[in-house]
Amino acid sequence: MPNAASQDPTQSSPGLSGELPGGLPGRHDGTSPPDRASSGSPRRIIAPHATLDYDLLVIGGGINGAGIARDAAGRGAKVLLVEKDDLASHTSSASTKLIHGGLRYLEYYEFRLVREALNERERLLRIAPHIIWPMRFILPHSSMLRPAWLLRAGLFLYDNLCRHMTLPKTRNIALQNEKAGQVLKPDYVRGFEYSDGWVQDSRLVALNVMDAARLGADIRTRTRFVAATRHENSWHAIIEDETSGACTSVTAKAIVNAAGPWVAELLHDRLDIRSRNAVRLIKGSHIVVPRLFDTPQAYILQNPDKRIVFAIPYEGRFTLIGTTDIPFDRDPDHVAITTEEIDYLCTSVNRYFRKAITADDVVWSYSGVRPLYDDHSGSASAVTRDYVLDLDHAAAPVLSVFGGKITTYRKLAEHALEKLAPHLGVLRKPSWTADAPLPGGDFHRSAFGSLVADLIRILPTLDRSTATRLVRNYGTLAFSIIGSDREAPGLGALIGADLHEREVDYLMDREWARTPEDILWRRSKLGLFLTPDDVTRLQDYMSRRERTNETATSAVA
Repeated sequence: MPNAASQDPTQSSPGLSGELPGGLPGRHDGTSPPDRASSGSPRRIIAPHATLDYDLLVIGGGINGAGIARDAAGRGAKVLLVEKDDLASHTSSASTKLIHGGLRYLEYYEFRLVREALNERERLLRIAPHIIWPMRFILPHSSMLRPAWLLRAGLFLYDNLCRHMTLPKTRNIALQNEKAGQVLKPDYVRGFEYSDGWVQDSRLVALNVMDAARLGADIRTRTRFVAATRHENSWHAIIEDETSGACTSVTAKAIVNAAGPWVAELLHDRLDIRSRNAVRLIKGSHIVVPRLFDTPQAYILQNPDKRIVFAIPYEGRFTLIGTTDIPFDRDPDHVAITTEEIDYLCTSVNRYFRKAITADDVVWSYSGVRPLYDDHSGSASAVTRDYVLDLDHAAAPVLSVFGGKITTYRKLAEHALEKLAPHLGVLRKPSWTADAPLPGGDFHRSAFGSLVADLIRILPTLDRSTATRLVRNYGTLAFSIIGSDREAPGLGALIGADLHEREVDYLMDREWARTPEDILWRRSKLGLFLTPDDVTRLQDYMSRRERTNETATSAVA
């Protein structure tokens, strides 16, 4: 098994640096990459007459930026989305991978948030049945923590706050009489089983961006928002291609600042706008260990500090454990799990499970910084997971997204466009995303097994586990990976594990994948299974294919 723990899904911020032509402000204070001109690779500025015009410039390729770009493009807006790194490089790939209402938020009286999240859970299960699916959770009762009646009351609310719940409701269980309870220590005799959802978080981002592009949005990854000047009815901005160093001048009637942990910095330092709102950065870390249990349920574990930790079946052979809640005041570009966090997560699991784990069992870890809205709560766990949309329309409008959670991203996007609509007429068209499937999600979840069988029928050499993974990742689009009726079906040469060349081609052509890390840790989690030699083989293949594409492009030009 590769040294997966060395992989870190967090990358750099949408910073700005240097001084730009045309009087646009810039800076270099050590927190942003140095000016390319100082490193021997001068900027190329596209001439003013080549300025590109948009209705909406979305800064940030996480889930909120992706959702807003998709919704706006579907309403007919001309949208540009820029992301300095890969899609979902930051917070949106570092979640606990849950689509849920947030059971523990009821303890903080966040009823509106929980209701909205539960209703969104139902919608997302319908529009993305390939990457989001139901999961049952075991909540053991501990006599030293919350009383059983309080847990049952909370779960009753949880089941009934959702208007049209389709998932099984909560049931009381005698833990030692259930297979899912027998992996727990005998001290735990009573518990509850309830429903929530699981998501491939970074794929949710990619699918929203794919749909935005299908609807006409201009998507630019590895493209840095450098700076902008504000006019009465428009913004004039400079963006920089991080690969070539070329800078492009663009105008937009409005800007959406969905920069995640950097939202306040971008608003204040890049756009020169003061806001009464602020973010509170909370670091969350997770560990992955060899599979602790064979049951399909996940576990939600209460801790003496009133926090909860999840233990979740992960990628067939592993268990995902997290998250921590740590106040964070450092550079969000550099986030990593600490020894103390690993010990905390191991202790939490060992408090409940018969099988103990140590730091030596960790095969991979990841950390992310959640940009929560600062409601001045005393503890990190108590900070609201709700969102605040800050609209400044003193001149050309800019809307900044503070907080939020992955489950409510679609509703957040609706609310964002409602706030912008009075200032951008094209957005006054009706909301449309509640029932529109995401790419590959145009099937009912009961048909999942049929899709797997159809894939194997077309390509009989395909083993069931690979077919299942392809449908789980791509839904109905899996058929375009193995080939159409006009070409011999197949997957091309094997690269490693069950990753083949045609899947890599698809990810490079359709999902903006540019590096092995993009494919192995965000478009999938195959990094858990590939060896170092496999990764080298993947890098070589991607490099050759990129050179071939560049040669073909040059020949056409």
